[in-house]
Amino acid sequence: MYITIEGKTMTVQLEDNSATRELLELLQQASITYTARDYGGFEKVGELGHSLPTSNEQITTQAGDVILYSGSQIVLFYGSNSWSYTRLGRIQYESIAELKSFLKAGQGNVSVTLSLGEPSAIAMVSAKESCDPRVVSVDGIRTESPRKGVYIQEGKKYLK
Repeated sequence: MYITIEGKTMTVQLEDNSATRELLELLQQASITYTARDYGGFEKVGELGHSLPTSNEQITTQAGDVILYSGSQIVLFYGSNSWSYTRLGRIQYESIAELKSFLKAGQGNVSVTLSLGEPSAIAMVSAKESCDPRVVSVDGIRTESPRKGVYIQEGKKYLK
């Protein structure tokens, strides 16, 4: 699974439990975006908008843990806490500074998107008005003989 915050994405290694299996089913239908807020100086928490099954156990979290709380809240830890939670997974990161920067730790509310596919750097491609859209570059420039790169042909992307 992927988590995206303000255009930056990190991978989450998921646990194998009923909550993650149901979350994956939801994400197969569409990405989920929610607002997360700082809480307690060690986590970002937000309402998922769905209830997931819990398998709570007393655990001490670590930075990077992705936790289900009360069946419908996702908690992203940048510190530690002991409580009864359902563990969903762990954000894959290089350093605690990188994780805190990614989560915008202590900086207020953030928009969080959970998805199964890593977002593309290309949000939308459109051909210029005067262009015959049979074969165009991602910049919308028509070409008769595509060279190495990414092109759009009759609305389909292909690599040459």
